[in-house]
Parts: sequence; structure tokens; C-alpha cells
Amino acid sequence: MVNLGKRVITILLTVTLVILWVLLDAPPVIAQDNAVNYTYSELRNKDFSHRNLKGAVFAAADVRGTTFAGSDLSNSILTKANFLNTDLSDVNLTSSLMDRVSLDQANLTNAILEDAVATSTTFEGADITGADFSGAILDRYQVYLLCKRAEGVNSTTGVATRDSLGCR
Repeated sequence: MVNLGKRVITILLTVTLVILWVLLDAPPVIAQDNAVNYTYSELRNKDFSHRNLKGAVFAAADVRGTTFAGSDLSNSILTKANFLNTDLSDVNLTSSLMDRVSLDQANLTNAILEDAVATSTTFEGADITGADFSGAILDRYQVYLLCKRAEGVNSTTGVATRDSLGCR
């Protein structure tokens, strides 16, 4: 019985030491310096132009009238955000999640939306001249509406807006 008690204590001590070794030896997580969280923020009429906002989170943010001209918003999360009348000209939105976003009356001139997910997102009255939607996931109805006014060629990617949307 005493021998069994010593074994249990030895096993528990060994397990504890292994756990401590794993926890203390684990490398620290490297955070992105520019990954900023603006969830639920009120950011109307601000100037975010020419900034590196890769991986930033604007979930449910109100950025009406804000300018992001020339900024990098690739891999960002814009879910349920309000981008009404926002300047997104020359913006990189590659691989961004833009689910249920209002981009109505936004300036998307020469914006890159490659591989972005923009489901249930609206673009009513948005200027999409030269925007590149290659590989983007959009609602069919939005594609239909965007194709009615799609024109221009993206100055960075060289892709025509109509071609990137698959317009006929």
C-alpha cells in the first residue's frame, strides 16, 4: 500500500513537471503591430488614409464619411460595419471579410477586393471604377447590379472591373 502511494506521488510529480516544462518552454505568440480592433467604434469622418491596417477589425463599426484612401485593409474584418459614403479609393481589401456591410455611396475606385467575402453586402451608388473583384464572393444580385455600372481597369492589378465580376 505504501509502495502504491509512492508511485502515485511520483506519477503526479512527473506529470506536473512535464506540464510546467511545456508551459514555460512555449514560445510567445507574436502579435501583429498593426492589427487594431475597432469593433463597435464610432469613427465617422476620420482620416485613415495611407495607413497599414492589415488584419484590422471594424466589426459593427460606424465609419460613415471616413477616408481610407490608399490604405492596406487586407485580411481585415468589416462584418456588419457601416461604410456609407466612405472613401476606399486605391484600398487593398484582399481576403477581407465584409459580411453584411453597407458600402452604399462609397468610393471604391481602383480598390482591390481579390478573394474578399462580401456576402449580404450592399454597393448601392458606390463608384466601382477600376475595382478588382477577382475571386471575391458576392451575392448574385449584387453582381448583377454591379455589372450594370462596371467599367475601368484596376491601375495596380491590370484587371478590368467587368472581367473581375464575370459580367457578360
